[in-house]
Amino acid sequence: MAWDTSRPVPWRRLVRDWLVYVGVMSVVFVVIYRDRLTPGVFAGLFASGPIFVGIGAILAKFGYQRRTLRDLRASSRPRGATSGPTKASPPATASRAKPAPTSRTGGGPQRPAGQRKR
Repeated sequence: MAWDTSRPVPWRRLVRDWLVYVGVMSVVFVVIYRDRLTPGVFAGLFASGPIFVGIGAILAKFGYQRRTLRDLRASSRPRGATSGPTKASPPATASRAKPAPTSRTGGGPQRPAGQRKR
């Protein structure tokens, strides 16, 4: 896709995502570097803000949109699906074809009967 100045940039979402990242990474750094924690670690986290938001804005102008969890959940459900099976719709297993018989299901070649072990 080409650069398009008319594409909107989701500034609030970019800033919110970065704040979540800073919060999670601050906790991780405090837990891991408990004894060796310096202000430089947090300075680096806050310096990452303009970089993260800037790259996100550039990608948005090129047409990239990260899908939300709501979009992912909606696309994983089949269209018209309800929370559970109803009497009007048969269960999904009824429409599946019966698998081919195998030796484990009793439809394959049988072993010859040999002498019984004592």
